Amino acid sequence: QVQLVESGGGLVQAGGSLRLSCAASGRTFSSYAMGWFRQAPGKEREFVAADSWSGRRTSYADSVKGRFTISRDNGKNTVYLQMNSLKPEDTAVYYCAAVAGDYSIAALSTTRTYDYWGQGTQVTVSS
Repeated sequence: QVQLVESGGGLVQAGGSLRLSCAASGRTFSSYAMGWFRQAPGKEREFVAADSWSGRRTSYADSVKGRFTISRDNGKNTVYLQMNSLKPEDTAVYYCAAVAGDYSIAALSTTRTYDYWGQGTQVTVSS
C-alpha cells in the first residue's frame, strides 16, 4: 500500500507561482510512476503531468506545457509540481497519483492507470 499526501495549495494571483508537494509512504517510491491531475467544479478530473520511473520520461498536458514542471526526490519520497504563470483557469483541486511499474506516457495520462491517489489540495488563482 502507498499513501499519498499533497500539500502546497492555496490562493494566488494570476501570474503567480505555487509548488505542490506529494509525500508518499513506502520504501519503493523510486519504482513508482507518478502523476498529477486536477479537477475543477463540475468538470472531470484531467491530466496535468506525469513522471515515469524508468527512463525518466515526463509528460504534460498542452494547457500547462511550459508553465508547470514535475520533478521528484526519491530520497524524500516526494514528487513536486512547480506551477508558474498561473491562470484563473488553473483553479482546481490538484491530486497526485501513483502506480508501480513502467507504463507508457500515454497510459500515464489516464486516471485508470493509477492505483493510489492523494486526498487533493485546492489551488485557487484569482484574476
